[in-house]
Parts: sequence; C-alpha cells; structure tokens
Amino acid sequence: MKTGQKSLDTRLVHPPDSQGEGRLLGAVAPPVFLTSTFVFDSAEQGGARFAGQEPGYVYSRLANPTVGLLEQAVADAEGAQSGLAFASGMAAISSVLVQLLRSGDHVLVSRGVYGGTFALLELLTEKFGIHHTFAHLTDENAVLQAWQEQTRLIYVETPVNPTMELVDIAACARVAHEHGALLVVDNTFATPVLQRPLELGADVVIHSATKYLGGHGDVILGLAAGTTEWMSQIRLNALKDFGGITSPFDAWMVLRGMKTLAVRVRRHTESAHEIAIRLQKHPQVAEVYYPGLPDFPQRALYRQQMHGGGGMVSFVIRGGAETGVQFMDRLELCERAVSLGEVHTLVEHPTSMTHAGVPPEIREEMGISAGLIRISVGLEDVEDIWADLEQALKSST
Repeated sequence: MKTGQKSLDTRLVHPPDSQGEGRLLGAVAPPVFLTSTFVFDSAEQGGARFAGQEPGYVYSRLANPTVGLLEQAVADAEGAQSGLAFASGMAAISSVLVQLLRSGDHVLVSRGVYGGTFALLELLTEKFGIHHTFAHLTDENAVLQAWQEQTRLIYVETPVNPTMELVDIAACARVAHEHGALLVVDNTFATPVLQRPLELGADVVIHSATKYLGGHGDVILGLAAGTTEWMSQIRLNALKDFGGITSPFDAWMVLRGMKTLAVRVRRHTESAHEIAIRLQKHPQVAEVYYPGLPDFPQRALYRQQMHGGGGMVSFVIRGGAETGVQFMDRLELCERAVSLGEVHTLVEHPTSMTHAGVPPEIREEMGISAGLIRISVGLEDVEDIWADLEQALKSST
C-alpha cells in the first residue's frame, strides 16, 4: 500500500506493516505476539542479530512484532521516520529527556505542563543538575527572551494542560535550531489529527497514548516519534536499559484505538466547541479556555498551527475552590476522574488533583487558579453532557 498517497483517516485504518506481521494468515486484525523471547535458526544468526548485522527479533524488551506495528503506526500518523512505544506517557517523556540531556544542560519549558512532567523536571534538577525554566513561549521574541546560554532543549505542551494556552511550535523550532538545540512537543491534547508538530519543525513528538490514541480508558501506554537517528538512540539506551517497555497486548489495544482516532477526535472537538460556547454564556462561569472559540486570545496562532480546538475545555467557576468542589460533587453523568481523551466525559479539579504536586506559587504563575475546572468532553450526546453540567452549575450558586 502506498501510504503516502492516502489521507490520514485512511492511513489510521490501514497503518503501515513493513514486515507483514499484521497480515499473518490473512487476518484483518493484527496478531498479538505474546512471547518474551525468539528462537534463532543458528548460533551464527543469534550473534548476527545481537550485533545488529541481521534484522529480526531477539527479546521483547528490545523489540516485538506487535509493538513494532504500533511504532510504525504512530510514525506514519505523525509524519516521522520512526516511532517508539513505552509503558506509559511518563516513561516516554522521561526516556526522551534522559537521552537528549546531560548534566549542566538547561531546558526551556512551556509555562504549564502536566504535574508528572513537572515532578520529573524537578527530579532532573535535584539528581542530575539539569535545570529548567518555565516561560511564555507564545512567539519568537518570547522564546529568545527566555533563552539561556546552557539551553539545549525546548520542551512544550500545546495546548498547555490545563490552561489551553498555545505555544508557537514553529517559532520554538527556529530558535532551538539556530542555537543547536532540539524541540520536543507533547502532542497528546491535539493528536496528529489536529496538529502536526514535526511538520512545524519539532524534532521529537510525544504522546500519552493512554488518552486519545487509545481512546477508551482501558490502557496505559506512551509513544514518541521522530527521526530514525534519534529514535534509535533512545531505543538502544533509555528504553532498552531503563526497561520502560509496553506489553504486546497493550500495543494491540492502542493499534485498535487508533483506527477510529480521526472520527473520535472530530466528534470530541464538535461537542467541546459547543460546550465551550454554552459555558461562556453561563453566569456562574468567569472564564472559559478553549482554542476554538472566536474570541480566544491566541486566535491567529490557533489558525496557524491547529485544525480544530480539540476535546478539552477548561473554565473558571465563580466562588473558587469551594464552589468548584460543590459543582463536581453534583455531577451525575460526567465522571469525576483524571486522565482525558476517552469516550466518557471526565471532569477534574487541577489544583487538588493532576497539579496538586505543583507548589501553589508556581501553579499561580502557570495560570491554574483554585476555581479552574478541566473537562475532557466525551462521546455522549452533547445535549446530555450539557444538561449535567448545567444542573451542577445551578446547584453550585
């Protein structure tokens, strides 16, 4: 199949299979290779495979056919040369950062990141002397102002979790490359359906495939994609030696989820846009953060690098944390849960949940107020979602 001639929607349903494992015995669904090790035809073949002189499988910590299918699928979806699968999104992030950085380096980071990423950055500073700075990376001038002599990598989420602020990917890429540095983009919120970081100049793209790529809230997995050079180095060092690999069955689950990624993301986006508009009109809501809104402050950048606002909406409820807790406790259809990007609508309070480990003063700098609520809009009927949100808002006044 000449995948380069097909649309992304088609390629997600028919991902590449360079070795033919997915078509074993004519099966439409790819097989799951539940094996820890692989037999060699001879001692010479085993030696050649260990030496990298002959293609083939050795041990599933190093490579597995089912996992390999997923790695090809994410590379194709993101327009990358190669992909890597990990045990979780955090395993992907930590492996990429550990491989690309060394003691004394500095990382420039988007103003807001997931709480687990924040904790990892703090650990890298404490244990390995790899320092970081949070900054508004909304245009090239902002990136240049935040740049330091020891900056070797820019790490960004865009849209930022949970404030939905956008980072100018192309500007970050230009500045990074002019200074001999790299750009890593967490594309979990947007997915390759709505945003193409590598086409905008990023070097590595990361996903928590637990979210939209898996899409059903039943698997934990991380992915990275980029050049064959970078992916090979990460595989041979951080992934192989730290051992943060995913299982073949989990890889198969995400492969299945990715087949419906395009249609799901479009439905999530359509419903989230409607929910954001209605929240803006509600008297109990002080602010709404959603890139797809006509009055979104970064509208120009949104139109430049995104193809839809996505399924995530954040809003500030009047009355602060106490009112926010009342609102959440009165939800009936929507689930009170962290994570995102699955079929159910999930609602969380970042200050007490996903970003509880971030010091209050840094949360404030990130724009995460006590009354901020984050909604991952699911695939339920939008009228049913809104009815639940509306009754909870009314009860919280």
